[in-house]
Amino acid sequence: MNRFVIAEPLRCIGCNTCLAACAQTHKEQGLQQHPRLAMTRTGDQTAPILCRQCEDAPCKRVCPVNAISQGTDAIELNESLCIGCKLCGLVCPFGAITPFGSHPLDLPDQFQYHVSAAELADVPVSSPTMEPFLAWNAGVRSIAVKCDLCAFSPSGPACIQVCPTDALHLVDEKLIAQQLLQRRLEASSELASDLLALAIPPQEHL
Repeated sequence: MNRFVIAEPLRCIGCNTCLAACAQTHKEQGLQQHPRLAMTRTGDQTAPILCRQCEDAPCKRVCPVNAISQGTDAIELNESLCIGCKLCGLVCPFGAITPFGSHPLDLPDQFQYHVSAAELADVPVSSPTMEPFLAWNAGVRSIAVKCDLCAFSPSGPACIQVCPTDALHLVDEKLIAQQLLQRRLEASSELASDLLALAIPPQEHL
């Protein structure tokens, strides 16, 4: 089973602390600094959306260069192999993959291309507010980013560590087993109460 991070909308206050921590943590690792979370607002509720690490991941199936693969317990994206085709983001059912313009880690020399300031002076650029899937800028390579569960960190996902309301949780086999056991105990308790109520009729008022 793949692990993944999930958010509880009733606990989330929309402070964006998780996004900031995600961006900073990955920047320090030399990876794309774009947050791997997308804050979604519906009415008066907010919740960050992250990669669900799908067992049969559509992004993995459509990647033409095998930059996305099945890891030990998560779907892994190799930024150095990504060619920026954006197919993975288009097929993601959760909208959890975003293209971000930067330079990938350990980019092979044959793909290096440097544009001087003079060359860029007359080259039009996309608006900062443009949809990431449509944005482009000369000399900057677009790389897909998705949640990697901060696999490089022994302490786990940074977003979980910094959330002030404990709205983010790492879902794994252990947590699922605990939740299933809790639900079975609650169901058994309710059933026992119902049977007891049927077996002992209420006393008649004197």
